[in-house]
Amino acid sequence: MNSCYVQTPHLIDITFLYFLYYFSTLPPNSRENLILNPYSKKLFIMNNSRRTFLKNSAFALAGSSILSRVSFANSNDSELVGIQLYSVRDDMTKDPLGTLKQLAAMGYKNVEHANYRDRKFYGYTPVEFRKILDDLGMKMPSGHTVLGSPHWDETKKQFTDLWKYTVEDAATMGQQYVISPSLDNRYRKDRDGLLRFMEVFNKSGELCSKSGMKFGYHNHDFEFSEKLNGETLYDIILANTDERFVIQQLDIGNLYNGGANAFEVVKKYPTRFPSLHVKDEIKATSGNEKYESTILGTGIVNVKEVIDFVRKNTKNVHYIIEQESYQGKTPLDCAKEDLAIMKKWGY
Repeated sequence: MNSCYVQTPHLIDITFLYFLYYFSTLPPNSRENLILNPYSKKLFIMNNSRRTFLKNSAFALAGSSILSRVSFANSNDSELVGIQLYSVRDDMTKDPLGTLKQLAAMGYKNVEHANYRDRKFYGYTPVEFRKILDDLGMKMPSGHTVLGSPHWDETKKQFTDLWKYTVEDAATMGQQYVISPSLDNRYRKDRDGLLRFMEVFNKSGELCSKSGMKFGYHNHDFEFSEKLNGETLYDIILANTDERFVIQQLDIGNLYNGGANAFEVVKKYPTRFPSLHVKDEIKATSGNEKYESTILGTGIVNVKEVIDFVRKNTKNVHYIIEQESYQGKTPLDCAKEDLAIMKKWGY
C-alpha cells in the first residue's frame, strides 16, 4: 500500500469531500464506472494534493453538504423517536443551545424544527446549527416550513428562490423530510384550486428528491372538518399527492378538533404515514378549541394503540413527540415525561 495513503489521514478526510463533490458532477455512466472500480477513490486521492484542494475551498462547502446527505441516507434504516421543538418553543426562543443540551441529556437523539427564518434555524445558519446538533449527538431528520404563495410563482409555474433555499438548507441539515405544516385558506375554497396546489406539492416532492429528500404535509384539524364536493380535504390531499415524492405526517392529536378519530384514520390509510406527530389530547381548559395536548397516555387518543398499528404496517417511521399545552408543568418536564413513556412502550 502506498505510504502517503496511510500516513495522511487528514488528506483523506478532506479529499473525500472533494471526491463526493466531483462524483456529484459526473453523468450517470461515469458515476457507475467509479463505483465499479474499487481503486477509484484511492487513485483520486493520490492524484489530488491537499494544497490543490484547499485552494478550491468552495468545494469543501459543497462537499460537506453532499456528505451530510450521504451520511444521513446511510443511516435511514430504522425507526426513530424525536421531538418537535415547538413543544419547547419559549425555551428555544430564550436559549436554543441550552435547551438542546437539556433535551440531549434527557435522551433525545432527533429534533424537528419549527423555526426557519432568513435561511437560519433558531438564529443559526444551517452549517452552524448542524454542528451544534452533531456536537450533541443529535440529528434533524425533518422540519416545518409552510409552503405557500411566496414560494410558488404561478405565472412562471416554478418555485421562487425562497423555496429553493428552503430545500437547499434542509439538505445541508441532513433532513429526510421537508414538511409544510399548514395550507392557506386560498387553496381550500374550491376543489379545482386545491387540486392545482396538490400539483405544487408533487413538484415540491420532485425538487426535494434531487437532494435525496421528500416533501411532506402535516395536518391540523380543518382537513377533517372541511369538505369540497362532499369529500374531506384530507381525503382529497391523500388521493392527489404522489407517494413517491410526498409523505403525510399525521398529527394524531390535532385531528380531534376536526371531529376525526386517529385510529380510524390510520386504519383507512395504514401505509401512508412514515412520520407521525405523537400527541395525546384532553378537553381544553381554555382557548377556543375543544381539545388541548397533554402527557402521552393520559388523554383520549389511545396513543399506544395508534402508533403500534402504524408500526405494524409501515417501516422506519419517525415518531415525533409534540406537546403544546402543559397543565401547569414546564414544557421541558413534559418533554422528559413523554420520552420516558415512549421508551416504556418500547419505542
